[in-house]
Amino acid sequence: MTCVRPACCPPTRPHRLEGSVIVDAHFHCWRLARGDYAWLTPALAPIHRDVTVEHWQRQARPLGVRAGVLVQAASTEAETGFLLVEAARHDAVRGVVGWLDLLTRDVPGRVAQLAAAHPKLKGLRPMLQDIDDPDWILQPALAPALDAMAAQGLVFDALVKPVHLPRMLALCARHPRLQVVIDHGAKPDIAQAQWQPWADGLALIAQETSAVCKLSGLLTEAGPRPARGAAQRWAQHLLASFGPQRVLWGSDWPVLELAASYRDWWDDTQTLLAPLSASQRDAVLGGNAVRVYTL
Repeated sequence: MTCVRPACCPPTRPHRLEGSVIVDAHFHCWRLARGDYAWLTPALAPIHRDVTVEHWQRQARPLGVRAGVLVQAASTEAETGFLLVEAARHDAVRGVVGWLDLLTRDVPGRVAQLAAAHPKLKGLRPMLQDIDDPDWILQPALAPALDAMAAQGLVFDALVKPVHLPRMLALCARHPRLQVVIDHGAKPDIAQAQWQPWADGLALIAQETSAVCKLSGLLTEAGPRPARGAAQRWAQHLLASFGPQRVLWGSDWPVLELAASYRDWWDDTQTLLAPLSASQRDAVLGGNAVRVYTL
């Protein structure tokens, strides 16, 4: 992975965010010509285009969103390098969740090297939903990488589906120092009204572990152009299970556009959070992301 600063210069560490700032804890950008987005085909016409940080800001800024976490969308170190360059260009990008081959040789040294060279690298995300074996993450060969992530303060973003929730429970038990973030509420099949085993599995993760969960991606699971509020039942369960101090709001933009607009998801979120206190809403909409990702 290419460093974004000359080797002679120490990495610049961004100042910590303070106060009640709204943070989009999960968005993407990509450049199709890079060629490593195998999943991003013309069949996904609404999002089969180049997407930049500036495009995200045009969606986010009118709603008061001033900071974000840029998340990987390809299983290559090259894409992570691309995201880190973009993050260096934009102060609004407070962190990057990248990708690294967690089975690579001398992975503890590699993790330490990347964390030291790139202060905006806040986490790593293997794309577990795309791996055929749901037990892949539990193989002993991955333990050195996960321990190294914990030692470096890097977050493990879990891109999982309901089938993976028992595996996440085991992972958290084995690596209690590793901060785990469940992406997109573990992606229940809302379009097919899937409730169990997702609901109990997610609640057990909340009860038995220190994992946190992203309030993101749910509208996409509700199918193309879902009715307003289609994901509310699932979002309410997520919030009730983890509580307002362990939920991070994110847009999953532009993937969100397969189902709805940025503002649509923002409006649904405001409805969900309306019963909370101001401090609880601030936590979900930014404070928790600042704490979890040390933004």
